[in-house]
Amino acid sequence: MSRALAWRRSSGVRWSADQTTSAYARSVPPARSFIGDLRVVLQGRDFRKLFAVRLVSQASDGAFQVGLASLVFFSPEREATTTAAAVAAAVTVLPYTLVGPFAGVLLDVWPRRQVLLVANAVRAVMVVGLAGLVLGGTVQLPVYAGALACLSVNRFFLAGLGASLPQVVPRHELVMANAVSPTCGTISAVLGAAAGYGLGRLVGSGDATDALILLVAAVGYALSALLARRMSRDLLGPSERAPMHVSSLGLVVHDVLADLAAGAGHVRERHRARDALGVIGAHRIAYGVWTIALLLLCRNRLNDSADVDAGLALLAQVVTVIGVGFAVAALITPPAAARWGTVNWIIACMTGSALIAAVLTVTMNAPLLLLSAFVLGITAQGAKICVDAIVQDDVDDAYRGRVFAFYDVVFNVAFVSAAGVAVLVVPSDGYSVPVYAGITLAYATAAAGYRFSRRSERGAAQPTTSLTSPPPLPPIKQTGVDQANRDVSRR
Repeated sequence: MSRALAWRRSSGVRWSADQTTSAYARSVPPARSFIGDLRVVLQGRDFRKLFAVRLVSQASDGAFQVGLASLVFFSPEREATTTAAAVAAAVTVLPYTLVGPFAGVLLDVWPRRQVLLVANAVRAVMVVGLAGLVLGGTVQLPVYAGALACLSVNRFFLAGLGASLPQVVPRHELVMANAVSPTCGTISAVLGAAAGYGLGRLVGSGDATDALILLVAAVGYALSALLARRMSRDLLGPSERAPMHVSSLGLVVHDVLADLAAGAGHVRERHRARDALGVIGAHRIAYGVWTIALLLLCRNRLNDSADVDAGLALLAQVVTVIGVGFAVAALITPPAAARWGTVNWIIACMTGSALIAAVLTVTMNAPLLLLSAFVLGITAQGAKICVDAIVQDDVDDAYRGRVFAFYDVVFNVAFVSAAGVAVLVVPSDGYSVPVYAGITLAYATAAAGYRFSRRSERGAAQPTTSLTSPPPLPPIKQTGVDQANRDVSRR
């Protein structure tokens, strides 16, 4: 279909919301401080332009998600049920499962600057439409469909940001840029969510307030689209592309499915990567059930179900604590894994998750919920950092992109599966001793199974991945954006 697509099929490189490059960037301790790295990459004028687009758009994402959560789950007019929580969780993840594998292919065909501009312009219009539906009293299916569409467009935007970085920073700064840029985007999203939550507290709860928060998010998306116009149309590449025709869409689907199958087949042959993906999938299911129960606990059990402001305030505290746990994991995982090995640190994270879930089977209150959120934030992110490093190290370079595309699907399908399980087992108030006993058993089984599988292959296994010892870089044999992308994937 095009040289760009043909190259992607042979090399397997995929841009998945900054995952492929940032995963390995997280696995190697930076040579400078975070602030030092940020100062270095901000010296580039083109990077600053792309960075501004990211920050404004992701701040709007945070406000959009707060408005959506308040509308669907923390509205005085609507009852919070397990089904509503599960559907809301699935809607937020499905685009990453269904759209994600295709985003990378299409970003080698479409001008990436136009993707960023059009994606945010389209989202601005969509969110204005959602606000209109809310003001008109329509929620349920139309709002879920609109939210799914907005998040699907967002998937292209995030993938476009990752694919564009090699065009705006020198090759030797790519790892720094992929480390600091997504992190700052996450901080911006948290700040946007805080702004949306503060606006809701200031104005008061209700559909009109939720619509107002959505409109603020729409203004942010429109501003991000205008910021994208400061960049020239061809600045972000791709340097080689062919026009996309309707007749070629079938080939795109075939290529993506073939790549996912190739990634799955390669993982099956690489036992360290296979076992790592197995344990992260099991963790994701348990974590997903806990997440849905968390929403119900905040709304229906730990607060008066009629006091939606108190429920939303508790949820905001829990999300903040989870974020702190993620940050702590980023600090302690590299030295811990370097000392005890990535396999042992993953087992420790699964064991810690099982222990805190076991405590929740005995009693449940707000302080304990916050403690469990902190612990699970550390263990979830700590395990994922190690799994990323193991997968990066264990698979062949020619398959690395396709394996990460498969990894992305496994990671998100597990969470969607958890939503289905939650509908069947989680009560409307979010608390059940058997449910938390099941979560405990899932984490404990994941820890024991992973330990057994790794010990049974110890004699033939390769040396344990070290987060401080990345493989050496091969010499550069080509130039251009494709080669730059391949170099980042090798890192």
